[in-house]
Amino acid sequence: MTRLEFPLYLDHIRRESVRFREVLTDVDLAAPVPSCPEWSAGDLLWHLGKVQHWWTHVVEARPARPDDSGYVDPERPETHDRLLAFFDEWSDRLQRALEGADPAEAAWTWSSDPADHTVGFIYRRQAHEALIHRLDAELAAGTVTALDPALAADGVEEVLALMYGGTPPWGSFEPLDHHVELRIDDVGESVWVRLGLFSGTRPDGTEISGEPDIHVVADPGTPADAVVSGYAGDLDGWLWHRLDDSGIAVTGDRDVYARVRSVLEQPIG
Repeated sequence: MTRLEFPLYLDHIRRESVRFREVLTDVDLAAPVPSCPEWSAGDLLWHLGKVQHWWTHVVEARPARPDDSGYVDPERPETHDRLLAFFDEWSDRLQRALEGADPAEAAWTWSSDPADHTVGFIYRRQAHEALIHRLDAELAAGTVTALDPALAADGVEEVLALMYGGTPPWGSFEPLDHHVELRIDDVGESVWVRLGLFSGTRPDGTEISGEPDIHVVADPGTPADAVVSGYAGDLDGWLWHRLDDSGIAVTGDRDVYARVRSVLEQPIG
């Protein structure tokens, strides 16, 4: 799967943030967000503003951990106009912070993979954060527009590898001999996942044994047990539980697909 160039991630952060703000400018902040049932439109506006506030601090304080660099939680503004102003300030500041940083520079991130502890991880993660929450805003407003195919295709790999497929240091992944290909029809690329079992002991002492899991892998060079296909936007929105499965097609072993679907049905935020 071909990743985007870092300047393109920054362009998408800017573009998706502008659209997000545009949609929520005239929406009743009490309106429900169908894709995030516990949130109102006001909660959504505050969430992305606070996320961009947080990552601005992380980039500006790099490579220090937020706990060691004096991060202070902002107070939520009380009015629509002030929420918009808070979002405007920190969205702009995040973009300027990233623009002034080398993607290869070390930075704190929450990823369990040391290779992801870079500014480049933040570039990519925040492009997808803005994209998915833009979709949330449009769902709340009832005015959904298309997702950029290149960014959404990249998002298919990102959500599968990062949100579903990571292994924390306290756990292990036992691979099984089953593969599923997610075929992104409009960009001519695929993401492959391998089924497996996750086991480990959480820091709180909870034991997990043989829980169904998936990992993103390279094309194994053999036919997939099941193929899930669709356009990039449909697949990305479906994987993030923002869109239903009406835009995708499934062929192959339905039992293998059902096992993957059981993993994908887990909540990811």
